[in-house]
Amino acid sequence: MVAFSGTRLTCIRGERLVFEDLGFSVEEGTALYLTGANGSGKSSLLRIMATLLRPAAGELCWNAVDVWDDIPAHHDRTRYVGHPDGVKPVLSVGENLTFWAAISETRSEQVGQSVQTALDRVGLDRLSEMPARFLSAGQRRRLNLARLLAAPARLWLLDEPAVGLDEGSTAVLESMIASHLAKGGMAVVATHDAVPAGARRLELS
Repeated sequence: MVAFSGTRLTCIRGERLVFEDLGFSVEEGTALYLTGANGSGKSSLLRIMATLLRPAAGELCWNAVDVWDDIPAHHDRTRYVGHPDGVKPVLSVGENLTFWAAISETRSEQVGQSVQTALDRVGLDRLSEMPARFLSAGQRRRLNLARLLAAPARLWLLDEPAVGLDEGSTAVLESMIASHLAKGGMAVVATHDAVPAGARRLELS
């Protein structure tokens, strides 16, 4: 059973102690929801999990092996969706997603199929040729989330993924997460929204 875990993690930003002695564990087929007030450290913890930020102390492990020993391998198995959408405005919707999909696929026909499937799932299939600069905030968010499908990975790290989404798109996101977990994937989700019934929660304060 694959497990992603953190032990006695401490985060300091500037001169402020964000959190200390924090631990977590996520196993195959499960999600962990991070809750807490603004400034409690949810985003900082996700960035540590993505190896975009070094903790001041503590360990971060994949199957009991320190992830800092092989950062490229951790990036290969991880998809991080933060607040910036990362959309390139000069490219079309399809070109943006093709760029992301090419990260994890080597054959062009696989990339094309992955892109089409992902655009269909998030409801952007009819906008494939539209320049991304014309997208609304919600459409840009859906395009960013589509790369979870076009460039699949075992671990999803999602920072307030439902921000800017309408009710229908939020339902699609929830379905995406459920399908990912059903296939043995793992997810850590920072949210201010209600946590699904029965889901594991880590409250930061």
